Amino acid sequence: MPINVPNSLTIARIVMIPVFMLFFFLPFKWAAPASALIFGLAAITDWLDGYLARRLGQHSNFGAFLDPVADKLMVIAALVLLVQYDGRALVAIPAVVIIGREIAISALREWMSELGERASIAVNWTGKVKTTAQMVALLLMLWRHDIGWIPTYQLGLLALYVSAGLTLWSMLQYLRAAWPAMREGDY
Repeated sequence: MPINVPNSLTIARIVMIPVFMLFFFLPFKWAAPASALIFGLAAITDWLDGYLARRLGQHSNFGAFLDPVADKLMVIAALVLLVQYDGRALVAIPAVVIIGREIAISALREWMSELGERASIAVNWTGKVKTTAQMVALLLMLWRHDIGWIPTYQLGLLALYVSAGLTLWSMLQYLRAAWPAMREGDY
């Protein structure tokens, strides 16, 4: 396991998950914004670790494995917290769509790797836009307090639906890219 700057940032992102979860449950008015800020800092490390890996030439197989795992853990933890906080179907439905897609695409990537076709379903720009939309939505929803006249939670919920739509779109793109191998695969 190479410990370099990008991998250290990815590990830090994983370590921040229980921290933002702890702040989420604290009984203080400042706890929700603090939780959101920690989540936001973790989201920034997602961009920064990839940038630094490219810039410093510090790519590693470990980093390629751990980075998407850290992203999925972070997003799923935030979604579970938000569904627990606001148990309406309005929140639960996009959460299930996002979590379900993450599980399905992870399984697809694993299967495509076994077929030697992993490169055919590499991350594309739609996946990056989807991740950005998710991070913005979750940040706004975790904040849970209006900023002046701006209803951050409602804006975050709207962005969550946008990200759920992008989630489905990117899943369809991955399935379309994998379709030739799926059609010809040994079942």
